[in-house]
Amino acid sequence: MQDFKELQVWQKSMALTEAICQTIQSFPKFELWALARQMCRAASSIPCNIAEGQGRGTRADYRHFVINARGSSAELETQLIIARKVGYLTEQTFSNLIEQTHGIRRMLNGLIRSLSE
Repeated sequence: MQDFKELQVWQKSMALTEAICQTIQSFPKFELWALARQMCRAASSIPCNIAEGQGRGTRADYRHFVINARGSSAELETQLIIARKVGYLTEQTFSNLIEQTHGIRRMLNGLIRSLSE
């Protein structure tokens, strides 16, 4: 199995996590322990699940954790929509982060398919 750090989906999800963690710094201070924290957790859960799954050593475990990563991407998408609706994100920032999230989800779907074969 390829090292998880070499996977483009892991690299892109790390970049998304960094972008989310930087973005939430502009949220109102009272949000730092609520929505902002949830967003950082959901984003970081994506590369963490990829790494943990690959580290488990079996294809079935790897697939299971990549499915969890996909779930975290859906959770993050929902949180981004909430953040946009309450006015914490500009339309441009929202669009950029959603586009990255969707791209990662497509890559995760491809990885899940390859692990299912």
